[in-house]
Amino acid sequence: MVDRDGAGAAGTEQERNVEVVRRYLRTFVTKDLAELAEVVAEDVEIYGSGLAVRGRRYPEAAVSSPGLTVLDQRILEIFAAGDRVVVSMAQTYRRDATGATTVQSACKMYRLAGGRIVQFWGEQDTYGLLRGLGLLPDVPIAF
Repeated sequence: MVDRDGAGAAGTEQERNVEVVRRYLRTFVTKDLAELAEVVAEDVEIYGSGLAVRGRRYPEAAVSSPGLTVLDQRILEIFAAGDRVVVSMAQTYRRDATGATTVQSACKMYRLAGGRIVQFWGEQDTYGLLRGLGLLPDVPIAF
C-alpha cells in the first residue's frame, strides 16, 4: 500500500500509478497535451459534476481552457491501493482577462490499467472557482 504522500515500501505498480496521476495533474500547469495523451487512455471514462462522459478530449479541453491559467497546484494527499489512486488537491487559477485569482479544491479517484488512467471520478468546487474569479456574485445563494 502507498501512503498519503504516495510513498511506499514496495517499488510496485501502485507507485507507478501514483507517478502517472502526478504526471496527469501536472499537465494542468504545463498544458502539455502530449504528456496527457501518454497517461490518459483515449476512451477514458469520466464521472463527476452530474456527468458521465467518455473520451480523452474532455480532460484535454479542461487542460487547455482558454482564458484560465493554473498558477499553482498542491497535492494535499495522494493514496494508492490496488489499481486506484485517490487525490485531494488545491489549484490556484487566474482568469487571464482580469487577473483575478482563486483556489479551487478537488477530490478525485483514478483507476489505472497498463500505465494509463482509464476511469476517474471526482468533484471540485466549481461554484467557489466561479465566485473567486468574479464570474458569479460573491453573495450567499438564497434558497
